[in-house]
Amino acid sequence: MKKTYHLIDHTADFGIQVFGSDSQELFTNAALALFDVITEMDALKGDDSCNIRASGEDWSDLMVNWLREMLYLWNGREMLVKSVQILSVSENKISAKIYFDAYMSDRHIIKTEIKAVTYHQIQVKRSPSGWKARVIFDI
Repeated sequence: MKKTYHLIDHTADFGIQVFGSDSQELFTNAALALFDVITEMDALKGDDSCNIRASGEDWSDLMVNWLREMLYLWNGREMLVKSVQILSVSENKISAKIYFDAYMSDRHIIKTEIKAVTYHQIQVKRSPSGWKARVIFDI
């Protein structure tokens, strides 16, 4: 996987800084970064799919809610996301088709357990050179 994010040192938790050329790519890269931290992405096939949605008051709130939906797929449904196809995204709504594997302990390695996506220091910014987001996770 091409590096589209990097980890951020944080005293209590950890975070990521994610990049994208547009909002669609930013939200795709954020979801993939989350799962790259959780598991070995190369082991995933992504044979199954489903649609998901999230909403928010603004870009930052949308990012937190989007990543919470992604994290719920793992924590609540034991689904590991391989790829994301954004169907639509605006400042207040996102819908996507995700491709995933159902977790199998004999096939998938879990590298990091993430408890929650936080609002602490959340940032989503657009600039002439592209989009970037900063997200802190509770581990």
